[in-house]
Amino acid sequence: MTEALVDERALSKLRWRCRRGLLENDLFIERFFERHAARLTQRQADALSELMNLADNDLLDLLLGRTQPQGELDRSDIKVVLAMLRNREGASPEVGTKP
Repeated sequence: MTEALVDERALSKLRWRCRRGLLENDLFIERFFERHAARLTQRQADALSELMNLADNDLLDLLLGRTQPQGELDRSDIKVVLAMLRNREGASPEVGTKP
């Protein structure tokens, strides 16, 4: 079963929500949207939105792999989106796979 993709309006709101105070985070996020916006699922968008609740430095630590998701963020959907954010090759890992 294919997951629903995020529509243009929701995608625009998500992009706005993802604006960060640290340039480093913005670079990861901008690259993410360039590569994945056209095929972003609602589940991935929800996971990304949860990551945006983190403080900038905590998010950067996750993006750089200095820390791993813990507690409520230690879920497969969060890990998939982190892998997509970190990925320099542009590949989109599937939900449910281990990054």
